[in-house]
Order: sequence, then C-alpha cells, then structure tokens
Amino acid sequence: MPAWLRKRLGLILALIGAIAIAIGVWGWKTTHKEPDVVYKSAAVEKRRIQGRVTASGTLSALVTVQVGSQVSGRLQTINVDFNSPVKKGQLIAKLDPQLFEAAVEQAQANYASAAAKVASAKTEKTRADRAYERAKNLNKDNLMSQGDLETAQAAAESAKADVDVAIAALEQSRASLNQAKVNLSYTNIISPIDGIVISRSVDVGQTVAASLQAPVLFTIAEDLRKMQVDTNVSEGDVGRLQPGMKATFTVDAYPGQRFRGVIDTIRNAATTVQNVVTYDAVIKVANDDLKLRPGMTANVTIIYAEKDDALAVQSAALRFRPPNAPIDSASKGRRSKDDPNVDMKPVWVVVNNTVSQVQVKVGMSDGAFTEVTPAEGQTLDPGMFVAVDASGPGISSAAAPTVTGQPPGGGRGRMF
Repeated sequence: MPAWLRKRLGLILALIGAIAIAIGVWGWKTTHKEPDVVYKSAAVEKRRIQGRVTASGTLSALVTVQVGSQVSGRLQTINVDFNSPVKKGQLIAKLDPQLFEAAVEQAQANYASAAAKVASAKTEKTRADRAYERAKNLNKDNLMSQGDLETAQAAAESAKADVDVAIAALEQSRASLNQAKVNLSYTNIISPIDGIVISRSVDVGQTVAASLQAPVLFTIAEDLRKMQVDTNVSEGDVGRLQPGMKATFTVDAYPGQRFRGVIDTIRNAATTVQNVVTYDAVIKVANDDLKLRPGMTANVTIIYAEKDDALAVQSAALRFRPPNAPIDSASKGRRSKDDPNVDMKPVWVVVNNTVSQVQVKVGMSDGAFTEVTPAEGQTLDPGMFVAVDASGPGISSAAAPTVTGQPPGGGRGRMF
C-alpha cells in the first residue's frame, strides 16, 4: 500500500473514532439526564386532626380593686406592704388628720353658734307674739290705734321669719359639720375587700393630691386562687369559640408546664391595633397552688373541634403549585359564590415524579396537617403521595412554587 494512502487511512480512522466517542458521550448524557423538576412529596394518611385557635393574653385576678384617697394630705402611716393579706374594713394607711380635725372643730363651733341664734330668734318670736296679742286686746277696747296693731302684727311675723332663717342656718352648719367629719374619716384608708395587696405606689411622708381624681395608693386582688386570662382572639377565629370550651396555656415562668382553664365569656367590645381587630375571650383559671401571678403573659390554645379518623395531607400540599402549572389551575378554588365547588382547592398527586391535580374540599387544620375530602369523581386515598415542594434546574425564580389562598382555621395573617 502506498505511503500516502496509509497516512490518509490513519486520519480517516482517527476521525471515525472521534465521531464514535462523541456519539457515545451524547448517548450517555441522553440516557442519564436529570429531570428538570424533582418533586418532594408527603403521604396522604388517616390521622387525628384538632382544630385549634391560638392567642396570647394576660393573667389577672377575678376582682382587682384600686384603693385611693378621697381627700388630699400627707401619709402618716402605712400598715401593709406588697403581698400583705388584708381583710375588709382593715385600716391599711392613714393620712395626717390635723387639718381635718381642726375643720371639724370649726364646724362644731359654727353649729353651736347657729343653734344659739335659733334659740335667740325663738325668744324674740315669743316676745313679738305676746306683744301682738296685747295689741289685739287693746284694739278691741279702742285703747290702741289700728296702725299700732298692724305694727305689732308685722313685728310678730318678722320674728317668725327670723326663726326660720336661724333654723336654716343651723341645718347648713349641721351639714358642714357632717362634711368635716366625713372628710376626717377619709383620712383612714380602709380595705374594701378581703384579698392581698399586689401593688403599693406610695410611701410614708408622701403627699397625695385628690383635687381632680382619687390617686391610687394600693391595688388589692380579691383572691389569687381564682384568676382569669384576657386573651386577644383575632376576628377570623372568634366565631369558632363558645363559652364553656376548654383551653390550655403556658407561661414563660414555667416552661413545659400546661395550665388549664375554661372560656367564661367572649366580650363584644373590639380592640383594633394596626388595623388588626381582636376580641377579649375571658378564660377562668384555678390557681390553687398560687403559681400564676397577675400580669404574666399566657400563650393560649383552644381546641374548638377534633376528628379521630380524618383523611389528611400536610398543609404545605395545599399551598404548593407546580412550577409549570397554569395560573388558573391553582386558582380553581377561587370561583364565584354561586359555584358549588367554591371551597375546593387543588393538591398534586405524585407518581414517578409526575404530578396530576386532584380537587379537594378543605376541613379542619392543626397547623401541620389539614383534613381534606376529594371532589366528586376524583380519588385521593391513604398511601398516595402529594407534592409539597419542588427542586431542580428547571425551576427559575419566576416559576418557583408559590403560596396561594387563605388557610382554613386561621386568623388574620396566619397560614396552616
């Protein structure tokens, strides 16, 4: 074989080998190509579902009384302190009574003076009445003129009026004396209930001023063995609650320990903070061991419904939408109010990394899991898997799974 032919044959064989290698690499990549999207799934299962409402609140005594002062003055003595037990009618503090005692003495003197004026007016009336009687007798015998008789009559009537004025002044001085005695009694600060002092805001020697409103000196709780939690329940949850429902709560002071209570009432007065509307659900709590203290923050959980054998999926499955799904496929749950399927939402069943949509009606949720019922003619059984997330090179930021819809069983701003 000529030399030039051998050289060309080598080049041809090398070219054929390179082509064969390229074809082999292409075939391997084709058969081993990773899918564009990989779905993470979770099993459909039968489980117990509890519908819960969570809220925060503050502990307080059932009856809390703020004890103030009706009069101004300097505190002379304080007989109780923080955590002191008190009885109804007990003297717990006293204002300096000197000014009020002086006022009582002055009122008593004014009363005595008014009483003396009444006696004097009555004596003058008696004298005027007698003079008028003599004048009438003399007038009958023509021994006194008619003018003198009328003068005697006017003097008698004037004396009677003077008695009425003196009596009125006496009553006024009596009222002033009574007021002075009442003000003197207000220097004694008395406990209005049996209970325990939870707050003292004054010290001995301090002057309290009651010109506009009674200053608060003490706060007394009636019985710390019976307390309540005032919770802030969102308007989205308040319709699920009823008086008599059981509640549990925790406090930071005792981590891991759950306390129990019962909803006593749900107050109609709304509180709005930053456009969030809440209502006060009052929970009565037994506190026999006195662990709970007024002012503690309680994290409350109320179970409003439960089901033992509910078909359930992870709540994330109801929020998931495949990256290549049409927008309207994930929006079938949002229809007109006349549509019988208005409450339906889609979940995506995963088989061999391929998803298919199943419409379900959403029920109770405990946050992690949600009860579902498949729509008529569709199948969703325990042991099947539904997509909860997706990853892979085929997912862009614009096509990433999104959260749609408002979860059932939650309040404003709450998801499953």
